[in-house]
Amino acid sequence: MSSKPTIIAQISDLHIKVPGALAYGKVDTAKALERCVAELNAFEPRPDLVVISGDLVDTPTPEEYEHLWRLLAPLKIPFIGVPGNHDSREMMRAAFPDRAYARSAGALDQARTIGPLDIILLDSHVPGQPHGVLEASTLQWLDATLSSSQTRPALVFLHHPPFRTGIEHMDIQDLFNADELAAIVSKHPRVQIVAAGHVHRATLTTFAGAAATICPAPNHAVDLDLGELRVPSFRVEPAAFHLHVWFPDGEEGGHLVTHQVPIGAFDGPHPFFGADGKLL
Repeated sequence: MSSKPTIIAQISDLHIKVPGALAYGKVDTAKALERCVAELNAFEPRPDLVVISGDLVDTPTPEEYEHLWRLLAPLKIPFIGVPGNHDSREMMRAAFPDRAYARSAGALDQARTIGPLDIILLDSHVPGQPHGVLEASTLQWLDATLSSSQTRPALVFLHHPPFRTGIEHMDIQDLFNADELAAIVSKHPRVQIVAAGHVHRATLTTFAGAAATICPAPNHAVDLDLGELRVPSFRVEPAAFHLHVWFPDGEEGGHLVTHQVPIGAFDGPHPFFGADGKLL
């Protein structure tokens, strides 16, 4: 097995609106995505795939998906996406008709092989509702897909987190049938991570024996209000995305590391050591 790592970038909650419109009258989500795409293109080594974990657009409308497509056109990395609660399955399927969806209608579940990894996207969209549910067909497909191998590491992506964050107004709209997902994930130890979006904050926990994360957004963050002290709010905090990096460890398998990558221009890099090898 090659020692070269496999790098999967995850971006989430793009909330693209029609040109010129601001999310919540405040956030230029298009400019935020442009900065994110530039950061992804400049990153070295370049990721092997970009996964967009839901809420690609905001309303949704066909015009928003057209604007999204124009904004993603400069991306030099293959990408796949799964719907969030702000999306439309039908509009998304029409916008990206060439994706290898698991079925010709309904949930936009997908599986992609990237080097040694199986990348699995689960559609938790519930039309007209903010919360998520994995349909019976999705759960059956997931179990069958994971049963296809005992050894290949799998990364599972969906929009709605299957765990509580402590942000109550978001927790009441997370994945409603997380127990059914947990029953499948616990059967398949090859699942390395369950990676979600929806909350616009970097979050880490465990779920059904696997690592579990929420990806931050490139635009705005849900207010970290753990005491229900304020009305549901957002903050414009430093934008970021996640890099899930699989390092092969020879015959013994490998291990996954998730990095948070800030989006923007920052001072550095600066060397720790001078030309003489001494610490500066």
